[in-house]
Amino acid sequence: MNRRQLTQLGVPEYALNQAVKAVSSAATTLHIRGADLKRQVKEVLAAPDDYLADDCFGEFAAELVADHTIEPLHEKVDYRTWGIGIDEGAHAQMREACKLPYASGAALMPDAHVGYGLPIGGVLATEGAVVPYAVGVDIACRMKLSVLDLEVDALESRFDACCRALEKGTRFGVGSVHQQPQDHDVMDENWNICKVTRQSKDKAWHQLGTSGSGNHFVEFGVLTIREAGAKDEKFTLPPGEYVALLSHSGSRGPGAAVCSTYSNIARTKLPKKYEELKNLAWLTLDSEEGQEYWEAMNLMGRYAAANHEVIHRLVSQLIGAEIVDGVENHHNFAWKEMHDGREMIVHRKGATPAGEGVLGIIPGSMGTPGFVVRGKGDVTSFDSASHGAGRCMSRKKANDTFRIQQTRQELKQKGVHILSAGSDEVPGVYKDIHEVMAAQRDLVDIVGRFDPKIVKMCGDGSRAED
Repeated sequence: MNRRQLTQLGVPEYALNQAVKAVSSAATTLHIRGADLKRQVKEVLAAPDDYLADDCFGEFAAELVADHTIEPLHEKVDYRTWGIGIDEGAHAQMREACKLPYASGAALMPDAHVGYGLPIGGVLATEGAVVPYAVGVDIACRMKLSVLDLEVDALESRFDACCRALEKGTRFGVGSVHQQPQDHDVMDENWNICKVTRQSKDKAWHQLGTSGSGNHFVEFGVLTIREAGAKDEKFTLPPGEYVALLSHSGSRGPGAAVCSTYSNIARTKLPKKYEELKNLAWLTLDSEEGQEYWEAMNLMGRYAAANHEVIHRLVSQLIGAEIVDGVENHHNFAWKEMHDGREMIVHRKGATPAGEGVLGIIPGSMGTPGFVVRGKGDVTSFDSASHGAGRCMSRKKANDTFRIQQTRQELKQKGVHILSAGSDEVPGVYKDIHEVMAAQRDLVDIVGRFDPKIVKMCGDGSRAED
């Protein structure tokens, strides 16, 4: 048995050398091989204490039970919460995250709900280590808003053309691709960072400019800027109403592959003492794997940005409009930032940067407004804010409770046209966006309000890659 086979059986990296010696000894002295040898290794992994005196597996067992404690950076790490009514499961996940030996601080946003590893809406600051599942599966999932040079009444007078632009300007659904691959400079970058990025390049090219599924969307709406103070160097719109295009999607299949690959690698390095934290397994940034993940994550960030750029280019061309201004931000990412005089890795899973003066978008749902915001730079939130309204109902319960056709009719009467969507994305599955915004008044100022008018989502209700 080789090291790869042993890793697949669940042997942690720190015990691989002893495992190789053990299986070699067992094959030579006990003459066990194949399935019997695999079964023996699994038994040692399950109960190493029982094999400490074994002639063949003793050293391997001793390594498994050894205390591989990593001295924590801080005696106790806690987190602050914004908003009320957040389910206990999300709090439990935050408490687990605060146990990581590299943790330096954390925060929980008002849109929080249970995720995988770190909750959605969770912010985790570490030093010297990155946590793949604290970044998330859909690496660098983004919001992008483009203001178009159209009159507001064009959403009605050119309604059919707007619908066609959304239908043809992107693709929805798990594994969706453009028949004709799109062009962008990101595909000329170095995709040979590691095996998974190299193998994902062709898929990335075909999925460039597509939206995926789940809560991802592309929609036309009306952006309202109410105050003259909203104008600054980055966002130059005077008060008024504007036609805007808003999209939400990320790095699609390639991002998911990077997360899966390096989360599995991180688990193999996890000392047995921290086995309960396997969904928050980390990679130190001074390790080869940690450096590979960091570079791959940043490539996925640039790819996700390119994905939105292509969508907005295609949709605006199809409607015959020019982009005159815009705002974008991303979540599901890790940033190197200075906090309390130290460099920290700030993971924002379903949370967005809200440093002082930083612009961003916080969406509501297909039937409720979203907001362009400017961050206030609150240090206790690690310069963060929510990434949306946040779910208050599981997808299964939503599909059992709602019917998209009924919602479509209800929203049509309110002036919102749903081209396609799943029942698990109707407004009733989300928290009240106004309450969420009120809960984070100390984190962001509202610059403008976006009201959706024509919405396109995945119609089969399948889950996104995030």
